Amino acid sequence: MAKSRSTQPAKTAAPKLSRELIIETALRQIDVSGAQSLSMRSLAQELGVEAMSLYRHVHGKEDLLEGVVALLMGDLLSSLDAQLAEHWQGYLQTTAHQVRQIAIKHPKVFPLIASRHPAAPWLRPPLRSIEVVNAFLAALIGHGFTDQQAVDAYRSFSSFLLGQLLLEAAVRGAATGPVGEPLDEEGASIPEQDGTRTLEDAPEVFRLRALLSEDRSDEEFEVSLEALLDRLAQHVAH
Repeated sequence: MAKSRSTQPAKTAAPKLSRELIIETALRQIDVSGAQSLSMRSLAQELGVEAMSLYRHVHGKEDLLEGVVALLMGDLLSSLDAQLAEHWQGYLQTTAHQVRQIAIKHPKVFPLIASRHPAAPWLRPPLRSIEVVNAFLAALIGHGFTDQQAVDAYRSFSSFLLGQLLLEAAVRGAATGPVGEPLDEEGASIPEQDGTRTLEDAPEVFRLRALLSEDRSDEEFEVSLEALLDRLAQHVAH
């Protein structure tokens, strides 16, 4: 009599562990449960590996969160092309809508983009990476803006996006509190350096660093407030 074959399904081999896979899995977990609930243990369980094996690719939660932000900013950068917009207004509209799509698709991740330390501390969220800011400045200067005009537009545009989209993300379930204390990295170097990009490949950011670093928050607050009051006055007048 022939031996009966086992009816148990063969085990599916776990996908090869990589930094990209870990970060993509972290993004999915944050989308579901928020950054507060993310842990190396929960990642390891979903990936079917031991938690210690993750540290060959990411150096703790801080590095992991930086990787998630870098992933989304990379997607944003690839979607922006100044050549596609005949006018600077079209470029800003495209950029605004692309950033808004991140807030809509990943509302629980968006506060990371809005509140994590940027690659250079004098850059503003939510245009969160040196590469994205460099592309933004280069596009405006390419459309005829002076250096000062490009930086002023960057400041105003960032303030508009940050206020509008943080509110929208919060309505969609995002936590507005801090993510929590990062894990002790023990001085380890970060493999991909997602949060510490240099300025070597961002010539416009490097050249305009002095303007970008200026603290003009008082002036910007008053200008924004006056613009709001003007819009309200026009609305009431009609």
